[in-house]
Order: sequence, then C-alpha cells, then structure tokens
Amino acid sequence: MARIALGVTGGIAAYKAVLLLRLLSEAGHDVRVIPTANALRMVGTATWEALSGHPAHTSVFEDTTGAEHVEVGTWADLLVVAPATASFLARAAAGIADDLLGTTYLVATCPVLVVPAMHTQMWQHPATRANVQVLRARGTHVLEPATGRLTGTDSGPGRLPEPPEIAAAALALLAEPVLRGTRVVVSAGGTREPIDPVRFIGNRSSGRQGIEIARAAAQLGAEVELVAANVDSALLAGLPVVVTHVETAAQLAERMVTRAADADIVVMAAAVADFRPAAASDHKVKKDTGLALTLEQTPDILAGLVARRRPGQTVVGFAAETGDDAGTPRAHAEAKARRKGADLLVFNEVSDTKGFGDVPNDVVMLDAAGSEVARAAGSKADVARAVIHEVARLRGVARMSR
Repeated sequence: MARIALGVTGGIAAYKAVLLLRLLSEAGHDVRVIPTANALRMVGTATWEALSGHPAHTSVFEDTTGAEHVEVGTWADLLVVAPATASFLARAAAGIADDLLGTTYLVATCPVLVVPAMHTQMWQHPATRANVQVLRARGTHVLEPATGRLTGTDSGPGRLPEPPEIAAAALALLAEPVLRGTRVVVSAGGTREPIDPVRFIGNRSSGRQGIEIARAAAQLGAEVELVAANVDSALLAGLPVVVTHVETAAQLAERMVTRAADADIVVMAAAVADFRPAAASDHKVKKDTGLALTLEQTPDILAGLVARRRPGQTVVGFAAETGDDAGTPRAHAEAKARRKGADLLVFNEVSDTKGFGDVPNDVVMLDAAGSEVARAAGSKADVARAVIHEVARLRGVARMSR
C-alpha cells in the first residue's frame, strides 16, 4: 500500500478527481486530498473526506497544531495534482506557496505527477508551455492533457485525461525500479533521406511512442539513451534520459549499432525510410528542370541488431503496417516477426487517424515465431508501459505496478 497525496485545483474537471480518488483508494492505497479553495467551489469538503477517510484542508492555518504541509509532504510516497490549472502551473513554477497544496508541493521529496486541464488557448499559451518546461526540468512529471470536448461547445487539447489513465500513470511512478542497473537504448522518430539541401524523403512518425518507451524504462530505474530522428525538441522537454539526435537511416544505424554493443535492451521504435535517393544533389534542384529519382534500399537496422545480439540482450522492433492485396496488416506483421527474429515485435495498424502523431495507439506484441504474446491500447504512455511490462517479463524480472 502506498501513501498518496491528491491535490485538486479549481478547474471544472475537479469532478473527475472524485473517481480518481476512488480508483486509488480501491487499489488499496491510502489517499489524502488537498483541495484548493477554488476546488471546493466545484466539489465540497464532505465528498473528499468521506471518500478518503481523512480531513481535507486547504490552508496552512486550518490545523495549527503541527506543520501539516511538512507532515503530508514527507508522509506521501507520491503527490498527484489533478486537475492542475494554468494558475497552479504558474505558481508551482514560481515557487509560490500560499496555500496548503502549494506548500506541500515545495516540501514533497517523493515523485510528483501534475495533470493539467484547461482551455486549449490557455494550454498552448507560451507562458503555460514555459511553466511546464520549468516543472519538467525540475523533475516533476507532467502528463499531457487529452484532446476532446471541453467545457463549452469547442474541442481541442486541454481536456483532463480519464481517471483510469491518470491512475495508471500515477501508479507507474510507484513501481519498483526493476530495471535498475539495466542499460537501454531506444530509437524514436522518422528518418529523412536527402534529395537535395532542402528536400527529403521521410515519413509521418512524430517519435512520441519511442519517447514514452524511453520514459517508461527510465521510471523503472534503467539507464536510457534515446536516439531521436528528427523529433520536435518540445517533446523531449524534461525527459530523464540521454538524447542523441540523428537525421538519416545511415546515421541511425551507426548510432544504434554502437550503443547496442553494451546495451541490455534495444528498442527500435523509429520509423526508418525503406528507400533513399541513390545520390543527393549538392544544390537545390530547380522546379523547371524536373526531378527524376533513382532509389536504393536503406540498411535493415533491426535485422542487423538481431544478428549482432549478445547473449542475454533483448531486442524489440516495431512494425507499422497497412493491408494490401498480398495480405492483412496482421499477416504482414507476423511475416515480419518471423523474418526479423526480434525477441518482441510491436505491431500496429496505421492510417490517417491512428498510429502516427498525437493519437491513441493500439498494438499487438508478437514473438519471433509471429505468435501473439500481449496486447495494449490507449495513450502512447499506456502502450509504452505495456511494452516495458512485456520486456520485463521476457527478462524474468518483476512487472511494474499498473
């Protein structure tokens, strides 16, 4: 049983924190709620106290027999703030502590998970983005908001994730560091193969899935390097791993082979261009001259990593597939699993609305024989945790908490 402090701020999504409290409590954890004064305008004190079994104070002056913020801050194994308003993010980044939640945040030495929820324009405002970057740089875990219907009739990023997703992210931070002492190298993003100085052949991979896998491995205590191929630097903010940037398939192959030499776990989540121009122009090809490309295959990085696999090393590949006249996406993935020989091949079907980018994922994990061993669906973070679960199982170590 873990001791969890649940901070609730005055956003309209505060009602969802009631279900989060119930989920955490029913999972066997001891939860104390720290609402702000504005949160109590959304959900009353009686609700928090009845469901948690503890008093729910907002001010450091409500219980002056002791320093409650110090007591709760040192008592907690985990501090979760959900929802976290733009005001809370700003105050936390500035170190302002004029209520019980603010003072508890500054005292806490345990992991902290902050779950923002606000209107899209507020979430995307440069001030809010800067505050999030500050918090992440200081080691605070900030869960990205969901995209969907907001308070009014509009939709967009800023919606509080559903309570089961928040609970899963929170409990992952309580996991035993079962990968401590393990070296992990993960690739993410999509390679770009130059045509000329301004044009390239690439793909739609954002790198989000590989980033979340790196984050999940680091949360379990692993020493992680992320090899990022053309990944937006904003996605890497606060990531507690070493990041190496590459652009082309050749550069990615070189780095992965070098780092895999002493890695215990190798995860090839990057989307590698299958073809590249046989020769790139040194100057921009003018439109009026036309463009004809001769393509050649890029190196098969995953197959090369499998061929070089050391005893005891675990190699994980990814397969983004679509169907065609030759077979279904699943059939193509099963054939690839048998052909590549990785310990685990994570297959997902891709389209305009799933797989790549800031969208949920739905994967099937296959062994080297092409047989299904596990499934996962949900956010990129959910899928990442499930993949690391399976890797841990393959290596014979305890699974992390869900």
